[in-house]
Amino acid sequence: MADIYINYGTNLQEMTYELMREADIASKLRPDMKIGIKPNLVVSRPADEGATTHPEIVEGIIRYLKDAGVHDICILEGAWVGDSTEQAFRNCGYTRLAEKYNVRLIDTKRDNAVAKESKGLTIKVCECAVSVDYLINVPVLKGHCQTGVTCCLKNLKGCIPDSEKRRFHTLGLHKPIAALNAVLRPSLHIVDSVCGDLSFEEGGHPVTANRIMLGFDPVLLDSYGAQLIGYKPDDIGYLRMAKDYGLGKYFDEDTKIVELNTKNRPVVNNKHISAVSRLSKYIEEDSACSACYASLIYALDKVSLIKIEKIKIGQGFKGKKLNGLGVGQCTSGCDKFVKGCPPKASDIIEMLENI
Repeated sequence: MADIYINYGTNLQEMTYELMREADIASKLRPDMKIGIKPNLVVSRPADEGATTHPEIVEGIIRYLKDAGVHDICILEGAWVGDSTEQAFRNCGYTRLAEKYNVRLIDTKRDNAVAKESKGLTIKVCECAVSVDYLINVPVLKGHCQTGVTCCLKNLKGCIPDSEKRRFHTLGLHKPIAALNAVLRPSLHIVDSVCGDLSFEEGGHPVTANRIMLGFDPVLLDSYGAQLIGYKPDDIGYLRMAKDYGLGKYFDEDTKIVELNTKNRPVVNNKHISAVSRLSKYIEEDSACSACYASLIYALDKVSLIKIEKIKIGQGFKGKKLNGLGVGQCTSGCDKFVKGCPPKASDIIEMLENI
């Protein structure tokens, strides 16, 4: 069994189903199980803006579960303080999804909460999240203006009441997020890394990667995701604490990854996004895959670009001897290049800071 499964493409529903089949999730299920699916619907905005979980991914999960004989399924979420979960369900496509497959929508803002002790804190957790037999966490990998990154661990903040969300901020976010994950342990994580926002949890500056990831260790997935978008794992306070609490391990060279459909990675198409257009002037691109291009955009967004030569990226440079800088395995003929297929933004940042 792999540690992380990754699928690439644009048919998100089929990609998700294929990932679950590859990881043999059916072997972990029973027909009598009560299953909860926790997407990220922090705001009432469509997924292509980079803030919320694509409903097609959740549809793929529901189809797989039903084909495996499981029918007691709910989707549970609470939008951020001041926003309406009901409106988010409707505008993000989840009301239609629930009606189509006869699954329940649960607004955690309206749910009862139970007190749990964890790491010296008392945390109120919504009953619906602790009462399911199998919780599937479906976060968006994206930037966050306060914590740097949000993915698996932080997504569980939607499983607490609004009063607790406010208190988490007064406590500094990092410790309570890590403590929450010590008491609420999803069985499966499926990460929407299709077009996460550059740096803001509310969306608006998506970067297309067309990637979905599956795994069972949230610390592993978050540490890998952090590097993909330009952070070192220890830069993220709650991630460092979660590892210290024994909730998982960091991604390293021994992590086993299974990638599906790598040849089907779509060519990048980010030109319509203003932030990406601004950064693209530093790039010389020739048939670049979207996941590779996304890593470069995330890196460029985090470094000072006073004077820099254009960076080569894309399959069009494969096998060529080239001057200058390159990103990704296809540019191995450059004077200096970052390995990886796709490379991690954190490695690109390190190269840029050292020139």
